[in-house]
Amino acid sequence: MWNGLNQADIRSMLNDMVHRGPDAAGEMIFEEVPGMFGHRRLSIMDPHGGNQPINNETESMSIIANGEIYNFPELYKSLSKTHAIKTTSDTETVLHLYEDMGSKLVDKLHGMYAFAIADGENLFVARDPVGIKPLYYTEGENGFSFASELKALSGISQDVHEFPPGTYYHTGHGFNKFYSIPELSIQDKPVEVLIAELRQTLERVVESHLMSDVPLGVFLSGGLDSSITTALARQMIGDPIHSFSVGIEGSHDLEAARMLSRYLDTIHHEYVITVDEVMAKLPEIIYYLESFDQDLVRSAIPTYFTARLAREHVKVVLSGEGADELFAGYSYYKDLEVSDAVMQGELRRSVSTLHNINLQRADRLTMAHSIEARVPFLDREAIEMSMKIPARYKLYGSPPVEKWILRKAVEDLLPAEITWRKKEQFDEGSGIVDFIEQAIDDKFSAAEALQHRNLNPDAGLRSAEEAYYHKIFMDVFDHPEVIMNNMGRWAERPSYQ
Repeated sequence: MWNGLNQADIRSMLNDMVHRGPDAAGEMIFEEVPGMFGHRRLSIMDPHGGNQPINNETESMSIIANGEIYNFPELYKSLSKTHAIKTTSDTETVLHLYEDMGSKLVDKLHGMYAFAIADGENLFVARDPVGIKPLYYTEGENGFSFASELKALSGISQDVHEFPPGTYYHTGHGFNKFYSIPELSIQDKPVEVLIAELRQTLERVVESHLMSDVPLGVFLSGGLDSSITTALARQMIGDPIHSFSVGIEGSHDLEAARMLSRYLDTIHHEYVITVDEVMAKLPEIIYYLESFDQDLVRSAIPTYFTARLAREHVKVVLSGEGADELFAGYSYYKDLEVSDAVMQGELRRSVSTLHNINLQRADRLTMAHSIEARVPFLDREAIEMSMKIPARYKLYGSPPVEKWILRKAVEDLLPAEITWRKKEQFDEGSGIVDFIEQAIDDKFSAAEALQHRNLNPDAGLRSAEEAYYHKIFMDVFDHPEVIMNNMGRWAERPSYQ
């Protein structure tokens, strides 16, 4: 916070986010501003020496941050020539880069992040290009306050907003956008060349995302996207890597993940979900998710259980989020006109909305179990590469095959039954959709659902199932209206002629 609140408020906010950082807590008071930083740490890089806030050499600047800077090794090498760097934490390099470049530092960062720097009387705050890491703020008579989750701010103010992705804020200059999803940049190259370039890009971004000083694993659903990250990570690490999968007994995901684990020789872990356990955990899932959107809650259920399983073995996981949005993976893309302008426009829109739907799910449900999820497909380099590929290579053939060029780029890495497996969303492949509606019908009658929808017309509830999630949502939060005002909705897709 800046120019407002007090130490009790900050500690209350930190208590709301212990799950995001159980390894350490830090506070710093700036008496002249006045202002205060509070931080909960999940120790990934330099676990023993990187506690935050971190100061520069003269203690004139301080930083707190959430996330990872994947080009940290190159930045460290350069900055260590002119700065006395005290830690091997990527966060400290961000601070020194700001000392040298001011707001232009965001152009040099490759990673997922939300950070704040205290610079004398000024505050500088930034969020990564597509909003992989969350950030919210409130600005008013209590100054400028910010936090990684809405629940931490909801008791402070009713006027809370999501900090926009690809944006920085400076107390003297306000908000400035520094990144947008690239416009159409089609490369007129033979498809074989584009396939090779895509493969090289995937290899580079996955390799950069393996940076860690703590154990690392992969979410492996057995679908194409998670299989690609698993295969590339396994190849680069050399040794067997931990992989994690969940689903109901006999689900497609469990079967496919077992097969791929044997093929790649991973250290595989799986968990069989039961109906009773899902229903018992729904309030906890919705509390951490901060949403009642039906599609999001459905996919949050297997994410919750996979993260819980992974936490027993690792602190970092790679996930395949973003590939569907970049390479036309969802079935509704087939209803669009397969032209570069229309398809790329929709793909740009899809990626630009991920920050408060799928990326929110991935962040919240992993952090609920104090592990960090990384999403190589949403690295800036991968996004920019995807925008060079003509739409006809993303949906190719008759009938059109989704993500065709992505499949071709990894054809040699995976067995054919995985490479050409039909797309299933996480809630479908894990088997959640097979029982969730009936399980809710057994607890929430049609009359109760209709009454709840009528009592909450502004919530835009689309089904009895979503009404049930909304009812839980209203129960688990003290200030649900603050959360609701910042919710993304999967239903918000444009119609194309």
